[in-house]
Amino acid sequence: MIDKNVKGKPSVMESLLLFLSIVAILIIGIMVLKTDIHVLLILGLCVTCLVSFRYGYKFDDLLKGMQKSVSRAMVAMVIFILIGTIIGSWITAGTVPALIYYGLKFLNPKFFLPLGLIICSLTSLATGTSWGTAGTVGIALMGMGVGLGIPAPAVAGMVVAGAFFGDKMSPISDTTNLSAVSAGADLYDHIKAMAYTTVPSYLISIIIYTFIGFKYASGNGNPEDIQMIQDTLAANFNLNPIVILPMIVLFTLNLKKVPAVPAMIIGTFTGLLVAVIFQGTSLSSALSSLNYGYTNKTGIELVDTLLVRGGIQNMMWTFSLSFIALCLGGVLEEVGYLKALIEGILSRVKSVGALVSMVICTTILGNASMGEIYLGIILNGSLYKEAFKEKGLKPAMLSRLLEEGGTLTGPLIPWTTAGAFMATTLGVSTIKLAPYALLNIINPILSIVLSFMGIFVLWENKKVKKPLSKNKA
Repeated sequence: MIDKNVKGKPSVMESLLLFLSIVAILIIGIMVLKTDIHVLLILGLCVTCLVSFRYGYKFDDLLKGMQKSVSRAMVAMVIFILIGTIIGSWITAGTVPALIYYGLKFLNPKFFLPLGLIICSLTSLATGTSWGTAGTVGIALMGMGVGLGIPAPAVAGMVVAGAFFGDKMSPISDTTNLSAVSAGADLYDHIKAMAYTTVPSYLISIIIYTFIGFKYASGNGNPEDIQMIQDTLAANFNLNPIVILPMIVLFTLNLKKVPAVPAMIIGTFTGLLVAVIFQGTSLSSALSSLNYGYTNKTGIELVDTLLVRGGIQNMMWTFSLSFIALCLGGVLEEVGYLKALIEGILSRVKSVGALVSMVICTTILGNASMGEIYLGIILNGSLYKEAFKEKGLKPAMLSRLLEEGGTLTGPLIPWTTAGAFMATTLGVSTIKLAPYALLNIINPILSIVLSFMGIFVLWENKKVKKPLSKNKA
């Protein structure tokens, strides 16, 4: 008798065709039909469910996969909402306006991009969160950059690059710890391994950002616009330096390793307190800013573009997109499409260069298909762990590749939680900012090139190197 509870397994070719179909739906829908990405992801989810029925899966089985995927990303989903409340309260409190005001006084337009990269990197390195960096310092830098005459996509790309540099290199970052655990590597071995490829990529990025800065900023930006922004901010906010207190409180809590959710709640309510005391905002209006963001227009379009944002409702587009993407990823993982694809290709990999390329590419594919960096890291780490051990490569080599393919590329894909968050928070579409997120692009490419050259390949036993390097992919 046939056991109806036994589920079929998709083949490599079937999995590949499904992934290509989903990608085709997204590309054609976005580029040709100009359809909203939410609808396209729902269509991709429907196609995936229909295909999965032929392997013996019932809708309840697929629903359980969706539930598991969403539950694992629950903290990230909550952080979406809290970042919205922080932005709303900090603008109302004058925290973000003060950062923009003083930043325009002291930052040189020619060196704004490299300096901004370093500021975001240090902030994210200290706090361990790219999202928190983008939602606080990143927004202030967006305002400064626009005021200095630098295109918003260039500034947004720089913010993403700096924020995710710190995110992947910080010992208190969730993705850093998750990658090390998933690959079975020591945390500090993992960070050391990443430094081999991240440091040169970072230096290259700084050089390119410097050239971009010289191209877009003649030396003084637009003095009239800068003065107008500063005058408008000074007329609408009390810019006493003490209004920066909410940011200091949040960063202090992060440095003390207070969990992200309670730290953000405290940061939000510190902003409300500052808004009521120093900006003269009524308690009702301050609380309203948590839901609707800052809504008091100044009448100056350039300034309003920078300030009228934030709030829970402003994050709902991102929240709903992430929810749908996580549901799709849950079905893909439950049925085993990505696992089948990786295992099928892995059997044909012979050289280390090809293996490195494969790990980075499938982790990117995991991001694109499951909509969440965490899921891609966990799944790829578990699938490749034994293969790296068999080939004599250190676990830290695998954990490094998980970050290069997962952490760095997540914000460059519009429908991932990271991509949707960055676009919504910074006010620039993922497609427009992606070419300027230099570190996120250079690091994975450099890692692949160096691996084919045999550079920074981390062996457990150097004697394994000779026979393995003779094979060709």
